[in-house]
Amino acid sequence: MSTRPIVLAALTAALSAGTAATAHAADGKAKEKCYGIAKAGQNDCADLSGLHGCAGAARFDHDPEEWKYVPQGTCHAAGGKTAEEARAAKAAKAPR
Repeated sequence: MSTRPIVLAALTAALSAGTAATAHAADGKAKEKCYGIAKAGQNDCADLSGLHGCAGAARFDHDPEEWKYVPQGTCHAAGGKTAEEARAAKAAKAPR
């Protein structure tokens, strides 16, 4: 069994975790990652766990590890969580 896909997924996760949580759209308005609101196949990039590094790879609606960019300050109104909140929720669910 090849470990290459696992290594690539881990590298993608490390790179995406190091990026800023906000971005700017072509119109110059600030955007932020909003976790838990993406529909299946409509996420913007790598998931929180690094299982994939591709946009459009979400397997089901409202996966708490998948994200979409939304206008800054609108994530909670859309029913989502910020990157920090998503990581904290994932850590809280981890077996001890």
